[in-house]
Amino acid sequence: MARRTQTLLVAAVLALVLGIAGLWLPVPFVTLAPGPVTDTLGSVKGVSLIDVEGRATYPTSGRLELTTVEETPRLNLLGALEDWLDGDRAVVPRELIEPPGASQAEIQQENTQAMLDSQTEATVAALTQLGIKPTGTAVVVYAIPSGSPAAGKLNSGDVITEVDGVAVHSQDELKTQIAKVKPGEDVKIGYQRGSGATALTAVTTKPSPDDATKPIIGITTTERQLYPFTVRIRLSDVGGPSAGLMFALGIVDKLTPGQLTGGRTIAGTGTIDQTGKVGPIGGIQQKILGARGSGASVFLVPSGNCADAKRMAPRGLTLIKVDTLSGALDAVKKLGTPQQASIPAC
Repeated sequence: MARRTQTLLVAAVLALVLGIAGLWLPVPFVTLAPGPVTDTLGSVKGVSLIDVEGRATYPTSGRLELTTVEETPRLNLLGALEDWLDGDRAVVPRELIEPPGASQAEIQQENTQAMLDSQTEATVAALTQLGIKPTGTAVVVYAIPSGSPAAGKLNSGDVITEVDGVAVHSQDELKTQIAKVKPGEDVKIGYQRGSGATALTAVTTKPSPDDATKPIIGITTTERQLYPFTVRIRLSDVGGPSAGLMFALGIVDKLTPGQLTGGRTIAGTGTIDQTGKVGPIGGIQQKILGARGSGASVFLVPSGNCADAKRMAPRGLTLIKVDTLSGALDAVKKLGTPQQASIPAC
């Protein structure tokens, strides 16, 4: 065999080996696939997903399903090619889903906090829709950086009730009370975790990085409105803000007589703010496929997602365009009535 032929043969074999090996190399893409659906009117592990204490609730039927998307955490080239050929999945650049440079722990924390925020926003939007006014505000721990003086003593979601025996109801009151001590001195923080009783913990302050004379306990807080009764949403294994609309609809349905769904299975998605404005989300096509698999006959689509939703809509699934909570409620109530033709569609 000529030397040139041998060289070409060896090169071809090496190229083949490298090509095959390359199929298992990681690629900077993630796969989005239809995830589980959860009925906001139902229960999770035997406990009502939406629980109301101190206010009458009403029985209902049908389902109001929030939809989710599952992500493939690590994807190789072969997996990406297989998923790209699968019509139910989408392969997208990782940077569109995960911020560059962020660790998995940071991403998980951000998604968890976004879900908690969406529950708060949904509650305020629903109660505002029903004309129920808040009775006050509370200070809630938003985040606790690693190495913070409060790390291991306070948790994200704790409600701070007092500092050194003085009640606090706002972030300004919290700062004012902490500022009464010197950096390095302890403050006694009263807090409530979940539905438990108020507890106390001592936190040693440290100097602020911006002003060495200013004491801090190293937490980020937010303010939450209080109402004459308690609404709790028990869903901990889903991240992100996209369930806000369905949470709000579930709260309204539980607090009002009658059956909002008319016995139907209605799925949907969308962020929501305290004014009831509905915002677009990611993975709309995979969420629609998840709704189809659950037997939903109606899907509530944020108006900003309508163009993508129409390309994936399966036969028999009605797509309703929504911009606000009140608009979504109006549309759902018109289903099966002579006014159904006026429902905005994608």
